[in-house]
Amino acid sequence: MAGGAGFIGSHLVKALVKAGHQVRVLDNLSTGSVENLADVLDAIEFVRGDVSDYGAVESAVRGVDAVVHLAALIDVAESVEKPDLYFDVNVRGTYNVAKASRNINTFVFASSSAVYGEPIRVLIPEDHPLMPKSPYAASKISGEAFVQAFANQYGFRPVILRLFNVYGPKQSRAYAGVIIEFIRRVSRGEPPIIFSDGEQTRDFIHVGDVVEAIMLSLRNERVRGVFNIGSGEGVTINHLARLILKLMGREDLKPIYAPPRPGDIRHSIADISRARKELGFKPKVGLEAGIKELIKHNII
Repeated sequence: MAGGAGFIGSHLVKALVKAGHQVRVLDNLSTGSVENLADVLDAIEFVRGDVSDYGAVESAVRGVDAVVHLAALIDVAESVEKPDLYFDVNVRGTYNVAKASRNINTFVFASSSAVYGEPIRVLIPEDHPLMPKSPYAASKISGEAFVQAFANQYGFRPVILRLFNVYGPKQSRAYAGVIIEFIRRVSRGEPPIIFSDGEQTRDFIHVGDVVEAIMLSLRNERVRGVFNIGSGEGVTINHLARLILKLMGREDLKPIYAPPRPGDIRHSIADISRARKELGFKPKVGLEAGIKELIKHNII
């Protein structure tokens, strides 16, 4: 697994170990942490290495049956400022992992809802036109293309999961999602900062549900192609802020509004009907329950 010490990866590693699988993790620890894997470190093989290093990747995938590629830089605004970096890590990194996977059976790639850009319709289906608004989004489209190309060349089964707004415990401080950032600010007695007018919509999906989608992708050998992974429900950022303030008992704090960030999109809600039908995917963690978990256990 590439990126197995990160936010989603560390949750997935634990699920795979619990299910009795042998797991090898490749991670450069730039945003991930060995501490995320502390309770399963003795049960896995951990390799410190970078997906930009083809030799390290080739060695890491040797002898494995399936590859899950989660290693990536994911900050949209940062990608606008540092497009070369996002090309080197996300595009070349995915190229390297896919190219090295000539002898595997299944390749699961974590793509992003960012590939759709500003949608022409919502709910967004998988056949929606791809209209990237940032180098990050473009890097994910390129990654998808390389996965498909090498799947056609080598014959492995490709599963591309377009993840919407993932949140949950152990989310990287370097790339904190809006839920985690709101909770952190409110816990310090500071109001949430909302970019734009707050009426933009997002589809939030708990990391536990994302892990389940990946496990389903690995288990079902008939499944291949592209799937949206989200809740299928849209929430405005204003509603999100009000919910968090209410759950934390700080409705006295009023959000601060700031200018929109470059590369941000207005509306993003997944059509998950294909994932439901073909993967058997069914989100289980509701937004309010997921936020309560983060607040209650102070695991932010």
